[in-house]
Amino acid sequence: MSKILIIDDEKELVMLLEDELKAKGHEVLVAYDGQEGIELSKKQPDLIILDIMMPGADGFEVCRVIRDDVLCPIIFLSAKQSETDKIKGLTLGGDDYVVKPFGLRELMARIEANLRREKRSQYINAENKRAKLYFGKLSLDIKGRTVKIDGENIALTKREYDIVELLAFHAGQVFSREHIYEKIWGYDSEGDSATVVEHIKKIRTKFAAVTPSAQYISTVWGIGYRWNRI
Repeated sequence: MSKILIIDDEKELVMLLEDELKAKGHEVLVAYDGQEGIELSKKQPDLIILDIMMPGADGFEVCRVIRDDVLCPIIFLSAKQSETDKIKGLTLGGDDYVVKPFGLRELMARIEANLRREKRSQYINAENKRAKLYFGKLSLDIKGRTVKIDGENIALTKREYDIVELLAFHAGQVFSREHIYEKIWGYDSEGDSATVVEHIKKIRTKFAAVTPSAQYISTVWGIGYRWNRI
């Protein structure tokens, strides 16, 4: 199951897409204007369907604002058919461009193709990553699943290590507590995102015991946590 964000002011179209995507097992987030879409993009969707012609911030502006923080595929929907508009959308960071009116089956096929491509890319990137990541005095051994600071091994539990690896792999990116919980514990786990807070506290305590001055994990108030590029 993937989390898909739809940003479009055409409510009938949104309802149609939402029903179709949910029927295929996807989680769907909906925004009817650009600003709401920008806010919902912080929930780290796996794919975004983005209309261009909307009141206020149009799709091009939304893409420009969120692209540095959102890594997932973005599919533009637009009645604009000119090559110039298509090039602009793709240049701003869009991954696909679908012209309205479109066939529902074609759009669904493009959504699934983009999701498959993203999963393949994530797998390849994971395989190609260096065996170790370095952040100042901290080293993260991916294959050995160990963390060392200034050569000293940090005794982390499985969940603590998983959180560190998730954040470190995406250094500089902000993750909400809910997103971390979903990634590490899974959608169907019993519990809530409050457990993430406790795990982060324990990780920080273990890091601080070795290097009190280094702050590897920052709290971004009202949003979540970010791994710092030290």
